[in-house]
Amino acid sequence: MEKIKVTTLDEMTPLIGKKVIVKGTEIGLFLTENGDIKAVHNVCPHKQGPLSEGTVSGDYVYCPLHDQKIDLNTGEVQAPDTGCVATYPVEIVDGDVFVCV
Repeated sequence: MEKIKVTTLDEMTPLIGKKVIVKGTEIGLFLTENGDIKAVHNVCPHKQGPLSEGTVSGDYVYCPLHDQKIDLNTGEVQAPDTGCVATYPVEIVDGDVFVCV
């Protein structure tokens, strides 16, 4: 796996997603209420909504197009909906945010 710097902690806003492009893939970054940064594929599996524009609550993001609830830890879409998005490990080094791809 390769670590790629995508942003800094200072550029992250709690509960507001941030879209980054890593090796041609759109990734949504999220700073959760408890200070963790999560990274998932930015495209909802149902209608390809941009997850980085969704509402964050706890460890979940809600797709802005139709409210599908997606777990930021596992990428699993929550019942009654189905599907999954890829998740990516995140590392923070001296305030810099890296995504591992």
